[in-house]
Amino acid sequence: MAFLNKYHSLFTEYLHANPMSRAPVNLYEPADYILSLSGKRLRPVFVLIGCGLYDNQPEKALKSSLAIEVFHNFTLLHDDIMDRAEVRRGKPTVHVKYNQNTAILTGDVMMIQAYQYLLDYQDPILVTKLLDIFNKMAFEVCEGQQMDMDFESRNDVNIDEYMKMITFKTSVLLAASIHLGALIGGATDTDQQHLYEFAKNFGIAF
Repeated sequence: MAFLNKYHSLFTEYLHANPMSRAPVNLYEPADYILSLSGKRLRPVFVLIGCGLYDNQPEKALKSSLAIEVFHNFTLLHDDIMDRAEVRRGKPTVHVKYNQNTAILTGDVMMIQAYQYLLDYQDPILVTKLLDIFNKMAFEVCEGQQMDMDFESRNDVNIDEYMKMITFKTSVLLAASIHLGALIGGATDTDQQHLYEFAKNFGIAF
């Protein structure tokens, strides 16, 4: 568990050193609010694990780990609006603490910021590969959310449909996390795919 704590601390320090807050405050402050709420940080840790398995400098993957965490929290802002949730991690949700329009717009800017972190890498070939992984995941997360909403009005959802929904809504984000890290760390394509499948199955169980 020591190495998990190391990665968790590494990411937490990086997150605190890179707040989103800037003008206009009413747009960016809610982003820092949701990011400051206690959480497991499992997804960014998976990014660092993926990199650390192949490179002794997991710091190379910090921008991608932050991209994953910001994107994940963007989805939570919008999910909470759709679900009319009032509490997130024991604190008021963003649309309750601020307002719904702010939560929508802050979520939008968080999604854009997540992409910017990936674009900050200097190697254009690496950036293209990172974006391919990230975009596939982002499409599937949105598809999983739509499936989840569709299922609310159905009483005939079968096991295969349900498994596909939770795979897209939850586990592909974990899978993409370790995939991004392994790519940055220099893993072979075969190893990247094996790690992706491992993390996807981990996410389904989670």
